[in-house]
Amino acid sequence: MKRLFDIVFSLSAILFLWPVMLFIAVIILTGSPGGIFYRQIRIGKNFREFNLLKFRTMRPGSDQKGLITVGGKDNRITREGYFLRKYKLDELPQFFNILLGDMSFVGPRPEVKKYVDMFQERYKNILQVKPGLTDYASLEYISENEILGKSSDPEKTYTEEILPHKLDLADLYVKRLSFAEDIRIIFRTLLKIIKG
Repeated sequence: MKRLFDIVFSLSAILFLWPVMLFIAVIILTGSPGGIFYRQIRIGKNFREFNLLKFRTMRPGSDQKGLITVGGKDNRITREGYFLRKYKLDELPQFFNILLGDMSFVGPRPEVKKYVDMFQERYKNILQVKPGLTDYASLEYISENEILGKSSDPEKTYTEEILPHKLDLADLYVKRLSFAEDIRIIFRTLLKIIKG
């Protein structure tokens, strides 16, 4: 049921939103040098690596200067990138990840290997399910970049405060796993985005 939902609605979203995605692609290409998409290796179900797709919101080579982004303080983010991130429009290409089966609409947000390795024992439970576009942690930390922007040590704040709490929420999701709960999370996410 969950996989069928993912296929039908990710394909529908791609077909419905392709004009929006095309417009975003043009804005990115004309706004700053670099490609349209940003690909990053994330860890998925059963610790399988996959390429997460996003619209590029940072200047080329920015990920070599650190994995943590800090909202308005981060000068690596392009002008158009701030807007795309604020309304989560940079995440739209992940509908292709969902269609391909790397991700689901709802599930623990996929992390990079560095952070998965730091909490490997905890991820053994969490990565029994596919990572998702949204989950409890996405709702709780919808303004994560701004929180990190106020920290004197964003990396420490993320690894010692934010990520452990995200893992608690991911564990809770795995315990409550159901299609009905997924639908509730999707609607709550849409409301959060609309409210800004």
